[in-house]
Amino acid sequence: MVILGVSPDTPKDEKKFADKFKIPFQLLGDEDKKVATAYGVLKEKNMYGKKVMGVERSTFIIGPDGKVKHVFEKVKPEGHAEEVLGALKK
Repeated sequence: MVILGVSPDTPKDEKKFADKFKIPFQLLGDEDKKVATAYGVLKEKNMYGKKVMGVERSTFIIGPDGKVKHVFEKVKPEGHAEEVLGALKK
């Protein structure tokens, strides 16, 4: 099993985040948001009353065949790891 995170942040910010939270998997950069766009997670958001485009936190389980098997949308970090593990066991 391979676990990857994809973030639109700069490599410097990604490293800082990974170090701070002791992320045990590789974070991949997507500064140009091509991956976010391809996966449909670049969405209009409301930030402090202003409409902005941002990445909606999501998790994709992709099978060995390269096909998306399950999508978790609007992910909240609290308890999400357990939710993903449950889906993987099915």
